[in-house]
Amino acid sequence: AHLNVLFLQMNHQEKPPEDNLTELVEFVLLGFADTPHLQWFLFGLFLIIYIIILMSNGTIFLITKMDPSLQSPMYFFLANFSFLEVCYVSATLPRMLMNLGTQRRRISLVACATQMCFVLIFGGTECLLLAVMAYDRYVAICNPLHYPLVMNHKVCIQLVTGSWTTGIPVMIGHTYQIFSLPFCRSKQINHFFCDIPPILKLACGDTFVNEMLVYTVAVLFVMVPFLLILGSYSKIISIILKLPSATSRAKAFSTCSSHLMVVVVFFGSGIITYLRPNTRHSEGIDKMLSLFYTILTPMFNPMIYSLRNKDVMIALKKLLCTYILAL
Repeated sequence: AHLNVLFLQMNHQEKPPEDNLTELVEFVLLGFADTPHLQWFLFGLFLIIYIIILMSNGTIFLITKMDPSLQSPMYFFLANFSFLEVCYVSATLPRMLMNLGTQRRRISLVACATQMCFVLIFGGTECLLLAVMAYDRYVAICNPLHYPLVMNHKVCIQLVTGSWTTGIPVMIGHTYQIFSLPFCRSKQINHFFCDIPPILKLACGDTFVNEMLVYTVAVLFVMVPFLLILGSYSKIISIILKLPSATSRAKAFSTCSSHLMVVVVFFGSGIITYLRPNTRHSEGIDKMLSLFYTILTPMFNPMIYSLRNKDVMIALKKLLCTYILAL
């Protein structure tokens, strides 16, 4: 019996400490726990924002599908973009609202990985779709005579399908690679959703390879689309400036100004978050930047596109009139 006890003790001592790392089955999303007196105010605020996002983007999607005057490629992409925004914000806001309402901030390892995967997929899709929308404006303004031929329905379907599917295997593999790391530090994630920078901070050992992969994926899905958008708009602006009258210049620029505003806000906050050096990461700044590209941008996008687009406003008025008459 004495030998058996010694044998068991030796086995226990020989176990490397890393074997216990797999026991971590959940994290704690701190979110806005540093402001306990504002929890219910934030819950109400983000609930209102979520409702606005669902209703506004849903309305844009609805009118672009129903109104015959909005059946051009530009509005086909806008409908997909609005649907994407609903998916994107639904990957983070419901969980944040639940955490604020119940004060139970625990999230399982699987749920955290799933949330990160969906956020990355939808975020990558948004970058690609914004690049597609910029290409659409480039063809419309720089090659207007060839526009119906170049941007035919089949091409539009292919571009949208490519935007939605290209990032799926990459982001799934990227998420799997991050959550294959051993986590030996605190369980507390100082964020309101499972984002890459705060998760990597909890991993033990050398995370250099993982950080390089983050930069690689960010370059492929953020910087490359952003540079393509810049290239498209440099051509667009040069063509617009050559137009003979101020009226035609204003009209041409109005067709792409809304998209340009969305690009600046979304890509600006995303690039700063994922491509700046790790040594300069501030958790508070990361949370604020994440609010921009995950919540505030989806809320303002329908306002930007509808208020600056006469066709959308006319279609919206028609929809409201139809609804009122139906009542």
